[in-house]
Order: sequence, then structure tokens, then C-alpha cells
Amino acid sequence: MVSDFFYPNMGGVEEHIFNLSQCLISRGYKVIVMTHSYGDRVGIRYMTNGLKVFYLPVKVFYNQCVLPTMICSLPLIRYIFIRERITIIHGHSAFSALAHEAMVIGRLMGLKTVFTDHSLFGFADASAIVTNKLLEISLADCNHCICVSHTGKENTVLRARVHCDRVSVIPNAVDTSVFTPDPSRRSQDVGNIIPTLSLSFTIVVISRLVYRKGVDLMAQVIAEICPRYPQVHFLIGGDGPKRWLLEEVRERGGLQDRVTLLGSLEHSQVRSVLTRGHIFLNTSLTEAYCMAIVEAAACGLQVVSTRVGGIPEVLPSDLIYLTEPNVPSLLLGLETALANLRSGNVVHPWDCHHRVASLYNWMDVARRTETVYNRVADEKSKTLGSQLRSYMASGVLPFLLVISLAHFMLRFLDWMVPRHSIDIAKDYNVSSHITGSLHANGEINYVPYQRRRKLS
Repeated sequence: MVSDFFYPNMGGVEEHIFNLSQCLISRGYKVIVMTHSYGDRVGIRYMTNGLKVFYLPVKVFYNQCVLPTMICSLPLIRYIFIRERITIIHGHSAFSALAHEAMVIGRLMGLKTVFTDHSLFGFADASAIVTNKLLEISLADCNHCICVSHTGKENTVLRARVHCDRVSVIPNAVDTSVFTPDPSRRSQDVGNIIPTLSLSFTIVVISRLVYRKGVDLMAQVIAEICPRYPQVHFLIGGDGPKRWLLEEVRERGGLQDRVTLLGSLEHSQVRSVLTRGHIFLNTSLTEAYCMAIVEAAACGLQVVSTRVGGIPEVLPSDLIYLTEPNVPSLLLGLETALANLRSGNVVHPWDCHHRVASLYNWMDVARRTETVYNRVADEKSKTLGSQLRSYMASGVLPFLLVISLAHFMLRFLDWMVPRHSIDIAKDYNVSSHITGSLHANGEINYVPYQRRRKLS
């Protein structure tokens, strides 16, 4: 698994990589993660169930991404691939330069590559045009792509010019053993699932406070909804460059006692914040999937969200109020959700949780991803000429020079540092450790260690 985005950085991509890796390990695969260093977190670290993480000593360039030098990182990436006996490279996120570098280097070494696209991009602005072209080059010789929604698949096929047969849809999931409802934390009257007119309502927002998350819309909604409904409170978790806007709205309206800004949250704190609310508000302007609304629904909240990207595919219609990405529509959605809460015309929190648990779980995501791995493992390896023709189809001829230089560097390293001189790393023996979950009665639910598959 290769990406610039991993722990201690927190987000949807990071959580996806960690949970997918844990499920694959439990199914008998050897999994390592490669990312760049975070502060003093450099070198090799081990996480749950022996998940081995390589924090490469590379400085970030912009937005937690490394500068795509390609040639400078090649010796180190080659060494890791050989030492760990890697057969498949799985890159994550179109923004991750490290993921694209690792996939290109892996293809030149004869390894198979899979890429998961977690985001949606436009086609008109300069930033999107550059990103789409880089993605087209990277995926020109990629064995298979995975998108988290059907809308995301259409977007990737169009902007990266990937054949639809090489793209699969595998959604994200949520750990429903962690995200569970607790209605007693919602109101002063312990035991009340539906608040009465005299009790307050809490609207929860957990998001990075950036433009694409619709913080401008969120600020206007807060300014409009608070004067209309004195019993409504906002609980906002997350941080980012747009936080000042929410602070300004709170100061101007004198809403210090009704709008609480929690700042950046650890992932372990998200559930405790969600269970304090009745409604979850998502104002995103673009989303391929949106893990936040699934986690909120798993905790039994009524979800009000903008109808953008792949969000309409995520939850059943009776668990979400879809709105247009504008203030009047969001206000109507919130008012409808509040009216239904007063009348009791809502799905019970535990019923909501069980429905989400039946729709999304990480082991199902791992099984479907395993199908993709088996498919690409059976594909024949390409010759260098075939790979160059694939990159040539992207229409960026200077990139062929980079590919050719990388190929000659790999041949030089095969002579300078031959494979037989590189020590093979010992694998972590999962079967010798207890894996599983601890029940309330103290018993451990053992997860049997399955036979190691042919893929490592």
C-alpha cells in the first residue's frame, strides 16, 4: 500500500488503507505500507497485527505530498520492493505523488499495480487539467483501477482516459463495532431517544474546514438557522484554513454558547462527538463517497447532506436528506429533519446502525479487493516496448525520457546492487499472536490465521 496520506495524518484515505490492510492480513496476506516521513516519525514502524510501515526520509513539497522527483527515490523504493518480496503495488489517492512514483517503478520492475481513486475532479480549471494529465500518465500502464462509487468511476474513466473494463467499483466501509449509537448522551432526559419541544437539538459537523467541504455554505446556514430555532446547537469538529469564517459568524451573531468549535479530532474521538448529536450536516461541494455520513448513520444520526458526487449512492433514501449545494436547500433539509425529530417520524438509532452494518463492512471490501488482486496476478507481464507504447498513448513525449532513464537506472542498480545481495526481510508471524476483539465478559473472539496466499 503506497500513499502520501497515512498515520499520523488522519482522513478517509488513511483510514481506508489501515482497515483494508488489517483485513487482508487476517485473510493471510503479507501487507506493508509505504509513505513519507512525518516529523520525527522516520524509518520502519509496526502497527496492529504486525502491519509494517516504511516512513521514507523524504520531505513534503505541498499539501502533505512529496515532490515527484521519480529518479531520486528510485533506489530506495526498489530496495524495499525486493527486500519485502512485493508482488502487487496498490497506490491510493490521485494527489499522492509517492503512489504514482511507486507504481511506475514497480511496473518497470515487472510487478503488478492497482490504483484506488478516492476523489472527484473537474475538467475546466488549470489545477484539474494538470492533475488529470498526471493521472492519465500514471494509469496508462496500471493493471487495474478501483473507485469508491459509480460516479467516481465515470469521472476517472473520462479524465484519465482509462478503459471502463479496467475500473471496478468497491465502496468504502465503516467499523460498525466502533461506531455505535448511544441515545442517552443526546439530551438531558436520559433514555429519551426523540427529544421533546423543551429539549435542545444538536447538529454535528465533522469535516476538514476547507473550501471543497462547503464551509462557506455551512457558515451561512448557521447564521440563518440559529435565529429561527433557539433550541438548536452546533457541534463542529475539524480544523483548516476556513475556520476563521465560522469563528466570525459565531462572534457576529453572539452564538458562543450555541456554536462549539472542537478543533482537530483524533479518529478515536469521532464517535463520542457523533453520539452527542441528533443531526449530522454535510455541506461538501464535491465528494466521491464521504465516509463521514456513513459513520454518522452508523451512530444513529439523521443525515442532511448536499447531493453531489457519489453521495446519493451511499445511504438509503430514508436515512439521508439530500439537498442541493445552496443555502435555501440546506435550510429546508435541516428544517425537515428537525420537524421529523419532533414528531418521532425517524428511524430508530439502532435500526439505522444495523442497516449500515449490513451494507458496509471492511471484510467485504477486502474480499472484493482480493478478487482484483487475483485478476491482475494472472495477467501476463508486458515487455518494455509495450509499456513505452502505453505511456506514449498519453501524449506526453518528455515523460518517455523519464521512463527510459528510470529503466536504465534500474538496470544499473541490478548490476551495482544485485538482488541476491539484498537481505530478504523476515515476515511477521500473525499466527503466533492473538488477533481479535475482546468481549464484555472478557472472552476473546479469535480470528484464525489462514494459509498465506500466493500473493505477498
